[in-house]
Amino acid sequence: MSLFFSNIMKKPHTEKGLSQQASADKMYVTRSTVARWEIGSHLPDAVMISRLSEVLDVDVNILLSTAAQSDECPNIILVDDRKLILTSGLPILEKVMPNATVMGFIQASDAIEYAKANRVALAFLDIELRNTSGLDLCRELLKINPRTNVVYLTAYSDYALDSWSTGVSGFTLKPVTPEGVGEQLSRLRYPLGGLG
Repeated sequence: MSLFFSNIMKKPHTEKGLSQQASADKMYVTRSTVARWEIGSHLPDAVMISRLSEVLDVDVNILLSTAAQSDECPNIILVDDRKLILTSGLPILEKVMPNATVMGFIQASDAIEYAKANRVALAFLDIELRNTSGLDLCRELLKINPRTNVVYLTAYSDYALDSWSTGVSGFTLKPVTPEGVGEQLSRLRYPLGGLG
């Protein structure tokens, strides 16, 4: 549940004397949608956050940063320089974690830019990337957000010992499987809510 976002929403509603229905009418959504946001059971998407900002007269950056702190819809990334791994792995991650936002990246630099703009809760990283090492990418992601869980993906078990020195949460062999992902979720350094 996103109680952080819920608390941000309740204050302007109370101060402005706006009912949930009045807010819903101004945003072209149902009253029950606004109610879910207000009790913290769901989060609005970026478009709705922008509308909420106008309706409630709250800085959009406050709403966006508060939503980003929620684990209700955690951001999960998969970084591998082989398209086949991405196209086969992303649907598995989405199936195992249906409430997560799952993104794939071929370039480590694109993953880093995404992580700077979005709070990444869990990263599945190939160790042997074309232009960099997944070990180095792990270190960069942890500089951006030390609470990012990182799981290495590789076809080579030889990397297991080196990987533990980077602050990684887990290690699994390719290909990505629902069982392998589920096993890693049970071992995360920083457990995630909202994945069911």
